[in-house]
Amino acid sequence: MSIAVTGATGQLGRLIVTALLDRGVPAGEIVAIGRDTDRLAELAGRGVVTRSADYDDPDSLRAALAGVDRLMFVSGSEVGRRRPQHANVVTAAKEAGVGLVVYTSIAHADTAGMRLAAEHRDTEGYVRDAGLPYVFLRNSWYLENYTGQLDAYRKQGVTGAAGDGRVSAATRADYAEAAAVVLTGDGHTNQVYELGGAPFTLTELAAEVARQTGEPIGYTDLPADRFAEVLVAAGLPEGYAAVLADSDSGLARGELAVGDDLAGLLGRAPTTLAEAIRAAL
Repeated sequence: MSIAVTGATGQLGRLIVTALLDRGVPAGEIVAIGRDTDRLAELAGRGVVTRSADYDDPDSLRAALAGVDRLMFVSGSEVGRRRPQHANVVTAAKEAGVGLVVYTSIAHADTAGMRLAAEHRDTEGYVRDAGLPYVFLRNSWYLENYTGQLDAYRKQGVTGAAGDGRVSAATRADYAEAAAVVLTGDGHTNQVYELGGAPFTLTELAAEVARQTGEPIGYTDLPADRFAEVLVAAGLPEGYAAVLADSDSGLARGELAVGDDLAGLLGRAPTTLAEAIRAAL
């Protein structure tokens, strides 16, 4: 059985390939797909098949998916461009006769009001409309979104627009392992999994950083438009800042809080916020 992973040059895609290898999938049955195969050299050295493809290039996608049985479709990173790009992937998968498409969506994609949810919701529709067997992995936030900012938190505290909303963040590695479980197992066809770890508020995030560092760190809650201004002042592009602030508003509405599907797929508790902070300090 051939399993292809798109976006294999990215952090999540590479972790999914590694998780498949860890689960005993022969390297020659894994196809790692990315725009720059030079960045896949390490995987190629382990025997993984590597192919070049670009979500904007339908011909490259058709070639990359030839002979693939199961596709791990990692969503593109270009917000605002994903509808045409993802439609290209779905069309290529259908033309290649792929037997299962596993797509990395977002929590509550069918109902969430966040800007980020719209492209994922439409992509799920493309897959269903194409008649392809699917699994939708609706991932909540990455814990790395927070642990990657620990230095800033220690200097300036935690700032956001999430109110008392709870986010079920989990590590990329845990999401990748869950994807590998689905790709290598049976009984998942046409299932939707809402994936994430134990939920926490940004106030609780600040308190945990304070506990582990012994430093006085708190959470400052702002209106979404003011939070966007703070992000722009910190150097983020206006469009990206607006998306992040809008996502915090979704967090406040509970759109990034999910149940225990991730633990069910992993067969264990996902990595906790406290564990992730401890590892990152």
